[in-house]
Amino acid sequence: MAMMAWIININSPPVFPIICKIPKEVISIPDIIFPNLGVTIDNLNRVAISIANFNIYWYAIFVATGIAAGIFFGAYVAPRRTGQNPSIYMDFAIIVCPACILGARIFYVIFNMGHYRHNLAGIFNFRSGGLAIYGVVITAFLVAVIFARIKKLNFLHFADTGIVGLVIGHAIGRFGNFTNREAFGSYTDSLFAIQMRLDQVHNLGIVTNDMIVYVDNLAYIQVHPTFFYETAILLAIFAFLIIYGKRKKFNGELFAYYFLVYGICRFFIEGIRADQLLAGATPVSRLMSALIAILGAAMLVIGYIRHYKLPKNS
Repeated sequence: MAMMAWIININSPPVFPIICKIPKEVISIPDIIFPNLGVTIDNLNRVAISIANFNIYWYAIFVATGIAAGIFFGAYVAPRRTGQNPSIYMDFAIIVCPACILGARIFYVIFNMGHYRHNLAGIFNFRSGGLAIYGVVITAFLVAVIFARIKKLNFLHFADTGIVGLVIGHAIGRFGNFTNREAFGSYTDSLFAIQMRLDQVHNLGIVTNDMIVYVDNLAYIQVHPTFFYETAILLAIFAFLIIYGKRKKFNGELFAYYFLVYGICRFFIEGIRADQLLAGATPVSRLMSALIAILGAAMLVIGYIRHYKLPKNS
């Protein structure tokens, strides 16, 4: 069994902590560099564990961890905080988790058929990446509607509770994109710019010449770490849902805020993504982001009008 070791070096002024100091003669070529933060990461292999030539990828581990965290918060913590029966949400989690993985893969494959048309076996290779969050959202929505109807639950109240799990699971899963070197943005020299070795990028087909830089004669791409931007946004949404949850004004409010905030943020992130899913010339994820943001805004307007019962014209 071989396990990957991460070495993180921070070459910064003394105000930054030194995580690991290693003699120069044993430092290998960095896999990841944050040039404007003075941070490098060595030995960041996509494979976490290898057993008898069977590889378990970090991507799969982060997705599995995200699912576990989503179940914990969405099916245990959130229901208990709102006086509901966690067992109902646990029953839902058992159904929705495998359904969402399948839905995410189907969504991704549909809009990447150019890649899979000549590699049909690759469609079933879940371990190395290729899950689309909007496939998760659509699948979770449909399964939740059916489940709430069968169990005679208020769908919007049910969605307000369960959305917490989706958000934290998604935030953790994005780290899998980091280890896979995928879902990154266009070239940037901003504070959070990330450099990744060109020979380790998951999909070289989306790399453009302007992304390529050389560090000690080794080719890297320097891009926006859009996976980390999205993680930060999702963690902020998660914190809001947890803190504000008990004070919500109407059923569906939390669900609507997720749609509105995530939709707007994802819309702009998609604008700098290098690997957009396309339907013809239409960026699918950007379109979906706009639609859910509009839907979230409409739900909030209607909900607040009903809650505060605006005075009728005399």
